[in-house]
Amino acid sequence: MIRLLDCPVVLGTQGCPAPAPAGFDVEQGREKTMAYVILKAHNQWDDMENLRLKFDALVSPDNNYVSILQTARASGIEKFPVPYVLSNCHNTLCAVGGTINEDDHVFGLSNVKRYGGIFVPPYRAVLHQYMREMMAGCGKMILGSDSHTRYGALGTLGIGEGGGEVAKQLLGRTYDLKRPPVIAVWLEGSPKPGVGPMDVALTLVGATFANGFNKNKILEFVGPGVGSLSVEYRMGIDVMTTESAALSSIWTTDGAVESYLKMHGRGGEYRPLAPGEGACYDGLIEIDLSAVECMIALPFHPSRALPIRELKENLDEIVAQVEAEGQRIKGEAGEPFRLADKIRDGELVVDQALVSGCSGGMFENIAAMADILDGCAISGNGISLGVNPASVPLMADLMDQGIAGRLAVSGATLRPAICGPCFGVTDVPANNQLSIRHVTRNYPNRDGSKPGQGQMAAVALMDARSIAATVRNGGRLTAATELDQVHYSSPEYHFNPAIYKGQVYDNFGGGNPAEPLVMGPNIGEWPEMAPLAEHLLLKVAGAYDSSVTTDELVPSGEASSYRSNPEKLAGYTLISRDPGYVGRAREVRAQERLRREMGLAAVTDQEAGTILRRLQAELGCEEGGIALGSIITGPQIGDGSSREQAASSQKVLGGLADLAGEYATKRYRSNLINWGILPLVTAESLEDIRVGDYLLVPGIRSALKEGRSDLRVRRVTGVQREISCTLGQLTEEERKILLSGCLINYYAQERRTMDGGEEHER
Repeated sequence: MIRLLDCPVVLGTQGCPAPAPAGFDVEQGREKTMAYVILKAHNQWDDMENLRLKFDALVSPDNNYVSILQTARASGIEKFPVPYVLSNCHNTLCAVGGTINEDDHVFGLSNVKRYGGIFVPPYRAVLHQYMREMMAGCGKMILGSDSHTRYGALGTLGIGEGGGEVAKQLLGRTYDLKRPPVIAVWLEGSPKPGVGPMDVALTLVGATFANGFNKNKILEFVGPGVGSLSVEYRMGIDVMTTESAALSSIWTTDGAVESYLKMHGRGGEYRPLAPGEGACYDGLIEIDLSAVECMIALPFHPSRALPIRELKENLDEIVAQVEAEGQRIKGEAGEPFRLADKIRDGELVVDQALVSGCSGGMFENIAAMADILDGCAISGNGISLGVNPASVPLMADLMDQGIAGRLAVSGATLRPAICGPCFGVTDVPANNQLSIRHVTRNYPNRDGSKPGQGQMAAVALMDARSIAATVRNGGRLTAATELDQVHYSSPEYHFNPAIYKGQVYDNFGGGNPAEPLVMGPNIGEWPEMAPLAEHLLLKVAGAYDSSVTTDELVPSGEASSYRSNPEKLAGYTLISRDPGYVGRAREVRAQERLRREMGLAAVTDQEAGTILRRLQAELGCEEGGIALGSIITGPQIGDGSSREQAASSQKVLGGLADLAGEYATKRYRSNLINWGILPLVTAESLEDIRVGDYLLVPGIRSALKEGRSDLRVRRVTGVQREISCTLGQLTEEERKILLSGCLINYYAQERRTMDGGEEHER
């Protein structure tokens, strides 16, 4: 079904992949990949090893565009240099905090009026569906501040990053990175009826996430199997490549892509894309589509994927494992987490089903569900089914063709085009319930539950077809391929361009600097952030023994409603994983503020004061030469969303560094740098590092100025020891950002330099 090959692979004269033969010019072959050609076209200088990229378009959802706009405004933005789409699809239905959600939408619209952007009002489209329909095109690159920015099926390299990288593009800067490796994904065969795009995606994610095979790489989909898939099917696989930790993705294009673009009024955006003969890749993933089974990703990660058949064959054992993991996550709060009671008469019975967003809410998925559910009546005392089509044009055609009506008669409820179910702000299951969903993620509390408060539910990921089969079977877990005599009608989708033309405000190129920015009372300015000191004394405010996700660092749900108020949002940092973290970090921040404002004698924490005095004498530095801050440690940090608040909230609370065995994604590491947080990495065990320990990072400012990345971090309390660390590869600009204390400070310094008439260098 799937095979991985971790060596240089060449596409030969027949197009079939094979290991590169001895003497083959690997570098010349890499230049023949689609990814290389697109990267070269967007690179702003001749060095193809160290890329400086500019994008054709940008996109942000409402859960992070305010902070991006505030950063750009503080850095002197005058207009949006490329089309910038502000989508309002994440926090539309969340009423927490009174007026603040709509205040943010009004603020976004006022920025579009002033700087010349594109505003997609609430309920019109999920951001990625709008970008597919209206912005993606062959050979383009699009940067988004959402991790699922993926438009490879339409020939566009899409990259999801933190808001700082989007702000850089708004200011005319470049996206800088080492040229990433490219992995060929060779598809052959065609899927069996009932096997959907999520089944293929979970097969891919399950085989590649845990071993890091795709981490920070570009996936290039090639092979005869591509032509057997519709464009929407390809999109459904493509968007899930984020969950394999890939940086981006690109697919060969064909007549189906051309027809899709023509239907959306953008036929001129098409051109054929294919790797050149002799294209060389850094690895290979082979997938036989005809052998893919209906899959399920168990709680609490998309990579915990296995065939539904295998789960049913080993139901008691696997459910017990998931229940134990859920109990570990929930801890001692409230009643025990239960999942075994979902097994009834030897079958797993599900409580809730949802199909939504950029992965599930596409036309073909929903039409297939209607075919499976025809003649079904969903009982009011069992499983429920909610469907969120990904855009109003999709919803309109589902209604025009009678598909929406058939679903309604079956008992499904159709909802607006929002990301709510995937983001954890709508459709939260009851305590101890099991929900099956065709969405992108199933992390703990991604469903909106609160393990730390004794509220715990579980989400499993499945394809829309198997979800419909399960609903038809009264909630008993059922693969779509188990059903007999389902006629898949495969209706053709018809896009109505009048919907967006009349409802989306496209003001690109029409900005008016006289337009006022409308800022609601919750929209807060960023607090002052000091430049990097010569030495850092860091108190461990959080020490973790397993992966820390961005959803844990800054949870979705009602917490994200405060996304535009840095201090309020920071109060939710790690609240589900470690409720004591915020208080510990704030106490360290308070001590540092006292020291800065009133001197070391004002520090009330006796241990901190004693250590600072000792180190000041030992290092021979002035009082301001050492900064006091907090740090978190763990084996892996940053898996999941691209939201920059996972880093900025740490900084607002006084965090100055993370210390990890690895960072799960490039985007999280970039977020740390852009907020002036040191991304320290070590190969040494951190098991002995505990909350309350103090770590010294000596001479860090000098090290960055001198271009050094390898450091020795000292534990100065308890059993003292040195930890060998590295900051990894840093660009010159990243070093300057860290020295300045954050991206905002760096740009402010540049403006002062330019205003002073001094020569400005990039």
